[in-house]
Amino acid sequence: MEKTTDILCIGSVLWDVIGRAASHMRQGSDVPGRITRLPGGVAMNIAMTLARFGLRPALLSAVGRDPEGEELIAACQSLGMETRHVYRSEDLPTDRYMAVEGANGLIAAIADAHSLEAAGGKILRALHDGTLGSMTAPYAGLIALDGNLTLGLLEEIAQSAAFSKADMRVAPASPGKAERLAPFLNHGRAVLYVNLEEAGLLCQQVFSGSQQAAEGLLARGAMRALVTDGGNLASEGSGDGVISAHPPEVLVTRVTGAGDTFMAAHIAAEAAGVPRQEALERAQQAAAIYVSGETPL
Repeated sequence: MEKTTDILCIGSVLWDVIGRAASHMRQGSDVPGRITRLPGGVAMNIAMTLARFGLRPALLSAVGRDPEGEELIAACQSLGMETRHVYRSEDLPTDRYMAVEGANGLIAAIADAHSLEAAGGKILRALHDGTLGSMTAPYAGLIALDGNLTLGLLEEIAQSAAFSKADMRVAPASPGKAERLAPFLNHGRAVLYVNLEEAGLLCQQVFSGSQQAAEGLLARGAMRALVTDGGNLASEGSGDGVISAHPPEVLVTRVTGAGDTFMAAHIAAEAAGVPRQEALERAQQAAAIYVSGETPL
């Protein structure tokens, strides 16, 4: 069994096409701005941040063998990620995500992750065939899992013996996919990373803030949960109670990927043995620096 990586990042690895404008926008706005294409996806964003913190992440995802896929794999490798376990399909195109952001935040986004969903369990082969783990010798390290997978595959992961010893860190891909994380509410080993809206969807109620949301997730059976709320308090709830931290005040220049950055920074801090409160504060600091545009995309 290979032990060449610090953490497995399972989920979407795709091209982000992001349009950003400095002005406030609404439906039908037509304004000048910048359009960029960057390696993205929840698993990819988490892996990029982990690599910046000195960890060696391995990607488990689906990427096509089209020109976009070849370019994406090369970009992943140049950013310090292990890509040998990525499922490469001859038939499925490389996935894409498109978003429009204004000064007032995310205006709209479309995630085309159909190839990841179509690949299904094929992306997990290395965790079953003995390369990274198997049913009888489960992978026992850190796993960052994103909610772009189908509900069926997420349910399988939550119940599979191949994941029974992993330190599982789980995040939805978006509020629209938050309820896919329901199998991990009573998992016993999973740590949930959600924003305030996603916490409400999982608990089927409206929360006034991250502290209440963390308490709500614990009441629903979560072993541990971290809840962010934009520029407001972020909270972490566990059997030791709920703690919170304010984010630094910064000028927001981008929002796509902020939650992924928070999650990765928190994982990296805990992997370094940082105390609980400091790990939360470090994650808030990293997310604030990211949205301010002061770190690489």
